[in-house]
Amino acid sequence: MAGNTTNQNSIDPIRKREFSRRRLLKGLGVLGTVGLTPSVADSARAAPGEPVALQYFHETWSTITNNLPTVADRGYDVIWIQAPQKSRLTWADQGGRNDPPLGYQPVDFRDFNSAFGTASELQTLIDTAHSHGIEVYLDCVMNHMADGRGYDFPAFSNPDFHHCCGQIDDWNDEHEVKNGELLGLPDLEQESSYVRGELYNYMKKISDFGADGYRYDAAKHMPHWFFQDYANQWADEFGLERVGEVYDGGVSYVQAYIDTGMNAFDYPLFYTISDVFSGGDMSKLQGAGVRAQDPFHAWPFVDNHDQDGPSQYELAHAHILTSEGYPILYNIYPDWLLDNDTINNMIWVRKNLSGGETYWRYTDSNLVVYERDSNLLVGLNNSSSQQSASVTTSWANTTLHDHSGNAGDVSVAGDGSVQIAVPAEGWVFYAPT
Repeated sequence: MAGNTTNQNSIDPIRKREFSRRRLLKGLGVLGTVGLTPSVADSARAAPGEPVALQYFHETWSTITNNLPTVADRGYDVIWIQAPQKSRLTWADQGGRNDPPLGYQPVDFRDFNSAFGTASELQTLIDTAHSHGIEVYLDCVMNHMADGRGYDFPAFSNPDFHHCCGQIDDWNDEHEVKNGELLGLPDLEQESSYVRGELYNYMKKISDFGADGYRYDAAKHMPHWFFQDYANQWADEFGLERVGEVYDGGVSYVQAYIDTGMNAFDYPLFYTISDVFSGGDMSKLQGAGVRAQDPFHAWPFVDNHDQDGPSQYELAHAHILTSEGYPILYNIYPDWLLDNDTINNMIWVRKNLSGGETYWRYTDSNLVVYERDSNLLVGLNNSSSQQSASVTTSWANTTLHDHSGNAGDVSVAGDGSVQIAVPAEGWVFYAPT
């Protein structure tokens, strides 16, 4: 299993957050890269060893805290947990593990005693994560409040909400998308200085607990200017990172939010992954998603609490865990994910071997082969039979060892060419011995 080699317990608490940021930046350069010079960014990308995040949902704070040693042992650098504020829904409202997910119907941003546990238990979770070298991102819900209360909340009343559109019905109408009521939830008016003041206090409260970043919920339903002129500047003030949920399949649409100063979940890539790893055309992976044009700010994923994964689930993870971007895995059942030796091996490969620019060496409808800049050669096959290809690499007269356990060593010729075979619905991870 991959683990962190630095003893976090020996680090002065004041220095822990900065140490963690430097570690992540060294690993990939995805977080906080807006102001990086090309030379620094290029050197970060070329280094073998890249970070990975875990969406740790559907558990109480104390359960997550108790499981953090295992999370650290598996090699995760970041966990993203659910929104901490007092919300309408509780465990009794659920009809299944994720039906509906909790934390997304806020009642009071000022109260961090929630269905997941007390504010004190949240503090213990964050402190324990840091002691294991893990950063914590908290879900930050700033678009809407809970239903069933009209517009009556401890900190908000009727004038603090949009009333122009009712529930969103036309998803092609940007005015309605930005100002309508998502799923009928009262939509906060970010134009109001009072509302912005309350949202500032909410983000500050998250920071005061020592969190390392925000996950902006429903970012698509808030205007660009709110992030560019306010939320991202507040995050900078507090020294926190941020990743936005821009729930859209358009690369340029998601990129526009990234350009305000955030990272974003790569929904355009997700839709390609969902098709490709359900027996679709593998060649569509090349050039897909925000990752293809802005890997430093793209967070690839296979599934999450809103989206199911494709049928070729592990094969899809073999891709996101060996490609550019900052991959995040989802734990609808944490024991299953954390005890999945196949995926844990993929994380080890990412943490130890993956890094650098991507060179697509071979693509067809069944097979893709790509190289991560002299560090790693990956072959992925989603067909029902073994596939082979001869590809050019950056190596010469070199033996490559397969770290997937699915194939034997291969020898690269003097001209850089090598023949590889990838098993049916399988993968290979080659690196120099």
